[in-house]
Amino acid sequence: MLWAFGLLLAVVGLVLAAGGAYLIRLGGSWYYGIAGVLMLASAALCFKGRSAGLKLFLALVAGTVPWAFWEAGLDFWALVPRLVAPVFMAALALLLLPAARRHEGKPARALGPRLGGLGMLTIFAGFLGLMFVPHNVVQTDLPIVPGQVSDATAASGESWLSWGKTGEGTRFSTAAQITPENVGELEVAWTARTGFVANQSEDKQDQNTPLYVDGTLYQCAAASQVTALDGSTGEIKWQYDPKGTSPLWKRCRTMGYYAPPAGDACGPRIVMSTTDMRLISLKAETGEPCESFGDKGVVDLSVGMTQIVPQGDLDPTAEVSPLPGFLAQTTGPFIGRDKIVLGGWVADNISVGEPSGAVRAFNALTGELDWAWDLGNPEITKLPPEGESYTKGTPNVWSGIAIDEELGMVYLPMGNATPDYYGGQRRGFDDEYGAALVALNLDDGREAWHFSTVHHDIWDYDLPAQPALADIPDGKGGTDKAVIQITKRGQIFVLDRRTGEPLKRVVEKPVPVSDGKIEGEYYSETQPYSVEMPTIAADLLTEKTMWGATPIDQMLCRIMFKSYRYEGEFTPQSTQKTIMNPGNGGGFNWASVSYDQTRNRMLVVDMRMPTVSWLIPRDEYGQTEDLVMNSHGRSPQFGLPYGHDLHNFMSPLGVPCITPPWGMISAIDLATGEIAWQQPAGTSEDTPLGTLGKSPLKAQIGMPGMAGLVTTGAGLAFHSGTQDYYLRAYDTETGDILWKGRLPSGSQAAPLTYIGKDGRQYVVLTAGGARYNPFDQADWIIAYALPK
Repeated sequence: MLWAFGLLLAVVGLVLAAGGAYLIRLGGSWYYGIAGVLMLASAALCFKGRSAGLKLFLALVAGTVPWAFWEAGLDFWALVPRLVAPVFMAALALLLLPAARRHEGKPARALGPRLGGLGMLTIFAGFLGLMFVPHNVVQTDLPIVPGQVSDATAASGESWLSWGKTGEGTRFSTAAQITPENVGELEVAWTARTGFVANQSEDKQDQNTPLYVDGTLYQCAAASQVTALDGSTGEIKWQYDPKGTSPLWKRCRTMGYYAPPAGDACGPRIVMSTTDMRLISLKAETGEPCESFGDKGVVDLSVGMTQIVPQGDLDPTAEVSPLPGFLAQTTGPFIGRDKIVLGGWVADNISVGEPSGAVRAFNALTGELDWAWDLGNPEITKLPPEGESYTKGTPNVWSGIAIDEELGMVYLPMGNATPDYYGGQRRGFDDEYGAALVALNLDDGREAWHFSTVHHDIWDYDLPAQPALADIPDGKGGTDKAVIQITKRGQIFVLDRRTGEPLKRVVEKPVPVSDGKIEGEYYSETQPYSVEMPTIAADLLTEKTMWGATPIDQMLCRIMFKSYRYEGEFTPQSTQKTIMNPGNGGGFNWASVSYDQTRNRMLVVDMRMPTVSWLIPRDEYGQTEDLVMNSHGRSPQFGLPYGHDLHNFMSPLGVPCITPPWGMISAIDLATGEIAWQQPAGTSEDTPLGTLGKSPLKAQIGMPGMAGLVTTGAGLAFHSGTQDYYLRAYDTETGDILWKGRLPSGSQAAPLTYIGKDGRQYVVLTAGGARYNPFDQADWIIAYALPK
């Protein structure tokens, strides 16, 4: 047994000694190298049958404990890789010590070592047990500052008319039948299966928040198939399949509802867009296309939007035949003042000269083009001249749009001019509008103002989330008309939605610039920071914040960290491997916010996943036959001097290299701009374990959030966009988890809530499978309610 323990010490010690020596050479911690040498010495003594080998290892563990607390403080998850394995091995050493002493012909003195070993095993078991208890929870005693329900929310009543309930994008319902006191009684009221499975092998993702109007629920599947259901029973009324074809990025996050003037032959309608560039208007009652809209219910969105076929040495000026998929509608139409406003998703990082990011508005009654906003050519107000297209490759609007019908303004969260990671050939307007929030006049599409959230973005920090329109306390007894924009950077910008001027102070801060080795690139020396709002999921990385499930992969993460380029946020792109934190997924992403208007609380979900990025000189890029768009992996960036590669910053065991939590739900008090509470976003349950299936362990580690929340007038917040299969109810004021319900599959869309025709309040969600999880891909719609 002593020999076997020595063999374990030798193997681990050899890895730590070799890796630790390299880490020291890189200027990193000396602990691993010293620990490895001492473990090898301990192993040698154990092989000789000497108890001194065990004592030497115990001395190493005794020295490890203060080192661990010096580096990690009292942060539980930071202590796990530093102490759990050493404590377990110390327990083994102590239990072996009496036998080793007997082997040497000495008195065993077994009581002390055995008690010590049992104590160590108890500490080990305690660490394991604490993994199933939430950590990093933040709860404050910030008082609630009452707010007012907006006119748009009040006018919508029990209907859920748009992706964020109304064009304001607040995801707030005044429904209050389900309360913090009775939410524990929630049960499944009904379930439905649409037949349209979100098959991820076909690049389909279920990310839809349905609509609810006048007793009927309207859901959109990944490939734009629409299902109408009775909102009280789940009975399917009708289905419509547009038979769309698209090779890339199949999502249908939202649809729109439009009620035309009385007497219209089509009547109320559901407006949807497809990933193969069609805008379709359906009769809400039957699902039949509205004959009076466009061409028998359909408007061709590819008109004026020249697409490209990337190939080898692409000539970005060449006019070529369209390729479906490089321009698609993933976050669909938004309706205000009888206009359908939509942007479009453009494939990332394939080529310069990709389709235009022009934003257009169509008449909601007829489908006629009312206006177009081409940021590269503002003179184009409708269709481009005959034989021309909207300006190619401009920043696009792939996420949700917000509309203030009272002010007559539409708010656009802009993406970037693709490719994302090299800007040496960008045009002036690409930098001016990339990652900017833009306000247009709803009536004519002319610009009112714009605000830059990133200057010369070469990190893919495009604006991912729908802006939220909120009337927030001004500190003087009144309110300000705000537009709130969350970002991948974890910055929260609060602007006057009439003028674009910051309501919460924004300052320019210096950021790193390049090492000068990137051909043709240029850089911004400062970036904007919203200093009166919290920054979330954007902590500075250090060697001490590196993590791993074991001391070995934590050491390997430290080696990678010291080997890669990292100078903090906005470390410039390089041909060397460079760490981006936040990564290109955020921070915040398309989940957007939920704003409780009556409590001035804004709820957000984040993800904390740095990425490793590097540019590849064109002559080193290699073969380019694989043109499938990926936000991670190799990207050709045709027409530029560099290709690109990007991966999550993970240990060799596939564990993120930063200390958990990796995703949090936060409530921000908009009266003070302070965090009111934070909770880890779900557990490790249901995460893939390779060929072993799904993890059954419910470690409260906080996983990257996949979708947003809905808040209610009773003070509840519902969230199902975790990587485990649960719908959870939170107390909006305290952050306490009051209830959770098990789902048959993962969910990655915000729920909605409404009062059905039968008088019951329902919380409804779609469950088509969680992203990054190949298991349980499905087509569920599930409704919860209190018992009858």
